[in-house]
Amino acid sequence: MKVTAIVGSYRRGGIVESAVDELLAAARAQGAEVEKVHLLDRRVEFCTNCRTCTIEPGPDRGRCAIADHVPAILDTLDASDVIVLASPVNFWTVTALMKRFIERTVCYGYWPWGGGPKPRGTRYKRAIVVTASAAPALVARWGTDAGKLLRRVAQLLGAKRVDTLWIGLARRTPDAGLPEKARVRARTLGRRIVAP
Repeated sequence: MKVTAIVGSYRRGGIVESAVDELLAAARAQGAEVEKVHLLDRRVEFCTNCRTCTIEPGPDRGRCAIADHVPAILDTLDASDVIVLASPVNFWTVTALMKRFIERTVCYGYWPWGGGPKPRGTRYKRAIVVTASAAPALVARWGTDAGKLLRRVAQLLGAKRVDTLWIGLARRTPDAGLPEKARVRARTLGRRIVAP
């Protein structure tokens, strides 16, 4: 089993990335192959909305005309059994870094000129969404678009089941770390995705 995490945080070693690291460590301990893709380390260009990747029919994702790291990231996701999408909440949604990547997943839809978009067939079974907010988790869950957007993207990528790790009251001090309760939940999710 392969688990791939896409991290859209601007802060290395911050709360979101720490939660992802805990989750991946638990999955690895259960025998999963894990990979973390930090979008800060990759060249992700803006989608130009040319729709080249959306007009060819078929179950496989369309091919993007932009030459950057996104096709390789998507190849990694295609070869994965579980995906993790992780971003802190910035201005009531995901970071611009994650949003830039999300827009490039349009290739998982079939959208011919003159028609409406339809998702293509993909093979994912599970996904986990990880978000963190300075607001309490319940307030952030219902008052922001971050978790909803990441869930929709996971479903576009073919996730049949999407679990969520919301971390509330995050980064209330400059040196705030991952709360113990979130650490336990991340490790539980990491173990659970590998279990039969």
